[in-house]
Amino acid sequence: MKILAGNSNPPLAEAISAYLNLPLTRASIRRFSDMEVFVEIQENVRGEDTFVIQPTSYPANDHLMELLVTLDALRRGSARRITAVVPYFGYARQDRKSGPRTPISAKLVANLIAVAGADRVLTIDLHAGQIQGFFDIPLDNLFAAPVMTKDMEERFNSEHLMIVSPDVGGVVRARAYAKRLNADLAIIDKRREQAGVSEVMNIIGDVKDRRCILVDDIVDSAGTLCNAAEALMGAGATTVSAYVTHGVLSGGAVARVTSSPLEKLVITDSIMATEAMRVSHNIEQLTIAPLMAEAIRRISEETSVSSLFD
Repeated sequence: MKILAGNSNPPLAEAISAYLNLPLTRASIRRFSDMEVFVEIQENVRGEDTFVIQPTSYPANDHLMELLVTLDALRRGSARRITAVVPYFGYARQDRKSGPRTPISAKLVANLIAVAGADRVLTIDLHAGQIQGFFDIPLDNLFAAPVMTKDMEERFNSEHLMIVSPDVGGVVRARAYAKRLNADLAIIDKRREQAGVSEVMNIIGDVKDRRCILVDDIVDSAGTLCNAAEALMGAGATTVSAYVTHGVLSGGAVARVTSSPLEKLVITDSIMATEAMRVSHNIEQLTIAPLMAEAIRRISEETSVSSLFD
């Protein structure tokens, strides 16, 4: 087995390789003067089971191109099997036609990954489960719930706990967390006037005197989470925290979270933390490295990945 790391999230790749007690494969991923990506694998990969760890986070297009060129380099180096490990699948929110003459970019990226040479894909908490069907190659979609719920159990007493979905679309995810924690469930009904802007309309469920935990898969501008936190506090919640798998946190999101009523925003290291995120008093990161590493080991050994969540 060989593990390669792109430039998107080196700390996560190093943590995975340390867990597997396997050094990262030497490779040079660099830019020409006009910013073209060039990849050179500096070890023999012929006949090897190879894994490329590369979330397609900001800058998404650069990191996606790095992934594609690395996959092509491995294919041309005669690797036996190539798995694209993409903890954060960057174009997942473009999973349907949102209006006339708009693309389904998630499907386009799925095609690009397969054509570049990937034999299978490993990711975590896809924005929408149906994206698995966009791939014509096997895809393993892991869940961050075991990592998140363990931290919730250590941090909170289950008494007075309320799991909250920040929108109707996340109800299935929130219900799964509530079931694991034996907690109640509330839903926030919101209207989104335009991308990145949300307005809280209604809270379905009684959150008065409850410790509320918002759960979601992606936090980008953080407008939804911060508006939801304000609405919950206004409805009488004791405290509001949030657990989100992918901390995109673009633009002024970190400042927005820091000044919000959120007691804690807990994210995973699927995306490398910025300096602003590291110094924020109410943003914390949990590592998914052991979970990803165990899935990589099981894929390589041809054993069950789904049993990780039994």
